[in-house]
Amino acid sequence: MSTTTTEELSATTLLRFATAGSVDDGKSTLVGRLLHDSKSVLVDQLEAVERASAGRGQETPDLALLTDGLRAEREQGITIDVAYRYFATPRRRFILADTPGHVQYTRNMVTGASTAELTVILVDARNGVVEQTRRHAAIAALLRVPHVVLAVNKMDLAGYREPVFAAIAEEFTAYATELGVPEVTAIPISALVGDNVVEPSSHMDWYAGPTVLEHLESVPAAHDLTHCHARLPVQYVVRPQTAELPDYRGYAGQIAAGTFRVGESVTVLPSGRATRIAGIGLLGESVDVAWTPQSVTLLLEDDIDISRGDLIVPSKDAPPTSQDIEATVCHVADAPLTVGHRVLLKHGTRTVKALVKDIPSRLTLDDLSLHPHPGQLAANDIGRVKIRTAEPLPVDSYADSRRTGSFILIDPSDGTTLTAGMVGESFASPEPVKDEADDDGWDF
Repeated sequence: MSTTTTEELSATTLLRFATAGSVDDGKSTLVGRLLHDSKSVLVDQLEAVERASAGRGQETPDLALLTDGLRAEREQGITIDVAYRYFATPRRRFILADTPGHVQYTRNMVTGASTAELTVILVDARNGVVEQTRRHAAIAALLRVPHVVLAVNKMDLAGYREPVFAAIAEEFTAYATELGVPEVTAIPISALVGDNVVEPSSHMDWYAGPTVLEHLESVPAAHDLTHCHARLPVQYVVRPQTAELPDYRGYAGQIAAGTFRVGESVTVLPSGRATRIAGIGLLGESVDVAWTPQSVTLLLEDDIDISRGDLIVPSKDAPPTSQDIEATVCHVADAPLTVGHRVLLKHGTRTVKALVKDIPSRLTLDDLSLHPHPGQLAANDIGRVKIRTAEPLPVDSYADSRRTGSFILIDPSDGTTLTAGMVGESFASPEPVKDEADDDGWDF
C-alpha cells in the first residue's frame, strides 16, 4: 500500500475520472494495472486476486478482478456495473469510475462520467475506432467532460507499431473535435504488460509523451468551481429556538458553485426576494467568505420565507426562472419515457411535479443524426425533451454549470429514477482553429 502521508494528501488535488471502451478492450485490466503499479492495492486484495486467478487456471494474476467485483462480471469477464475505486499518489488523489462497455449499459457510463473531469476511452489497437468508441466519445462530449484520454491498448498485439497508433489517434481526434471535445490526449499502452500505464515503455521509443498516470497527475483539475456562478441550494432551515438563540434563523446547504461573502447582496429563488448576507457559519465558526464545496449556514439581514429547495444566488448573477425546460436527456429506466408522462423533477434540493410535453428528437450516437419526434425514449436512449413544471425553477445551462444545469426525472409512484437531464444545448461548439497563414494584418 502507498505510504502517502496525511500531510501530503492535504496538499494534493482531487481528480475524478472515468474509464470507457468497448467490450474486451481492457478497461478493467488497465484499472487493475494502474492500481497495482502505483502500489494502491492492499496485500490481502492482491492475494485474493492471485487465488481467484489460480483457480481459473491462470499463471499470472488477472488484475481485472480488482474492479470486476460482481459474480456475473467475473464469470463473463465483462464489466456490468460502475465500479468506483479510490487511490492516491504523492501528487494527487483520485476517484475512479470503471464503466461498462456494452451498449445496453450506456446509462451506466452516463452515471460514471457525469461527475468526471477526465474520461479515459480505450481502443483495441487491432480493431481501431469502432461504433462503441464513437458512442463513448459522444457521451463524454454531451456531459462536457473537459479532458479525454485516448488509450490505444494492446499495442503488444499490434507489434508496437507507430503507424497503427497514429492512424487510430488521428481518426478519433477528428471525430472528438467535431463533437466539441476541448482536449484529447492519445497514449499508446499495453495494460496487460504495463507499457505506458505507470512506467514508460521500452518497446515504444518512438513515443515521447506521458504515461497514463503521469497525465492523470498533471492534467488541470477542472472541478474547481469557485469562480463559477455562485449557487447555494437550501437543504435545511436551522431554527434552534433555545434560550441562547431564541431568534436564530439560518439556511444550511452545500455550496454548489462559486463563492459567497458577508455583506453580499443575494436573491432567493424562485420567490425573487432580495437581501444581504449577515453572517456565514462554517463548522461552528463564523467566517467572512465561503466557497464550493463547503457546507455552510447563511444568516440573512431580512426575515424571508425560505424553505428546503430554494436557491440562494448573488443578486447580480441570478439565473432565469421558468416552468418550461428544454434539455438533452439519457433515459436510464427499463420502461420507456413517453410524451404525456407525469413525473417528478429533482433539481438541486427541490423536487416538483412535471409533465413531459414533447420529445422533439432522439440522437443516433453512431453518426450524430437526429430521429425526429420518436414519441418515446427507451432505456439507454439519448434525446431532446421539453418539460413543463408545476412550479418555476431557477436553472442554469449545463454548459455553464454541470451542478445546477442538471436534473433527474423520477417515477412518482415508486421513486425510481427515470432520466438524467442536461439543460440547454447538446454539444459544445469547438473553438475555431485560426490559420496563422491567413492573418493578413487586419485587426477588427
